[in-house]
Amino acid sequence: MSGPQRSRPLPPVHVLAVVSMALVIVGGIFMAAHLPARPPLGPAVALLAAAGGLLAATVVALTRVKEFDWRTFFQVGAWVLLAYGVIAGMLEFVFVLDHTRGAVLVVLSLMLLVFAVDIPIVLAFSVARYQEPPRAPAP
Repeated sequence: MSGPQRSRPLPPVHVLAVVSMALVIVGGIFMAAHLPARPPLGPAVALLAAAGGLLAATVVALTRVKEFDWRTFFQVGAWVLLAYGVIAGMLEFVFVLDHTRGAVLVVLSLMLLVFAVDIPIVLAFSVARYQEPPRAPAP
């Protein structure tokens, strides 16, 4: 690799976020496989907790990055978050319209939230990591 990637090591933010996203997808598929009957919540909650923990680790890893093009990160992340917020809102509407209630709705909603935050982090980090960080002005 060339350019900024070689000179500044970055934490595996994208890897953590993708694994978190994969756990949420597996949890959603697990729950959907049991519908229309009430799905067992234990495995789904465990997957959600693991995904949430990885999302938290992703955010912590991001906060430790020093030299980074944060402007690009937030610019890309904001637009992707807006898009996935709309998508998550539509999916939430489908859940409610389909008469999903109680704990099942809560678990699915939290999975949607984790998913809708993971994608913007992955895309924004993937773009910003290849940009030169802004240089501090010389005194």
